[in-house]
Amino acid sequence: MTRPKDPVGPGLAALAGLMADETRAGFLLVLLDGRAWTAGELARHAGVAPSTASEHLGKLVAGGLLSEERQGRHRYVRLADARVAQLVEDLAAHVRPNTAEPPRTLRESSAGSAMARGRTCYDHLAGRLGIALTDALTDRGLLRQDTGFALTDAGLRWFDSAGIGLDRTGRRPLTRACLDWTERRPHLAGTAGAALCRHALDARWCVRIGSERAVKVTPEGERAFAELLGIEAPALR
Repeated sequence: MTRPKDPVGPGLAALAGLMADETRAGFLLVLLDGRAWTAGELARHAGVAPSTASEHLGKLVAGGLLSEERQGRHRYVRLADARVAQLVEDLAAHVRPNTAEPPRTLRESSAGSAMARGRTCYDHLAGRLGIALTDALTDRGLLRQDTGFALTDAGLRWFDSAGIGLDRTGRRPLTRACLDWTERRPHLAGTAGAALCRHALDARWCVRIGSERAVKVTPEGERAFAELLGIEAPALR
């Protein structure tokens, strides 16, 4: 007797097919910065013709991985939501380091080093910076990792005292572990991770560098993280 096909199968195959193209995968990784990009910007970044970029973006939008909006002549795209960002980051974490394409130029090597040091992962902080913050929160009893990621009562008070507001009314989890694809360890995501990242950028504790997701900690940020979490400056550089 032939077993009936799982109805999810075709959709899963279609989703995998969307991400199985190197150009489309590159677009998704770039858009992990959480910002909206134009088709032209993505085309230049990927080194493809605008028409090629538009064709790929159309498939990603139709597949529900990207959302788009138009302002005048410009078409902007971004990741559809936090779930798509989590999917892309989780898949990237499964790429073994020895199978990743090595940098071809000094510029690519420097950019890769900057991304590994600190970057945004959609709307939270990742790389060594994200891990340092996650470890500091855990070591000070503000975040628990032994029973899944969860802020303690002291952690909730810490966010309040630091002036970092937490929206607990939405459907998004307050905390979530996101596997870091460079450090191979989980960093803080969810509402709390997004709030911490947003506050760090607004307060100029961190600033974006280059045209991708890389960020660096400013001297003001080094002082703030030392005072609030006891993180020594060398761990943030």
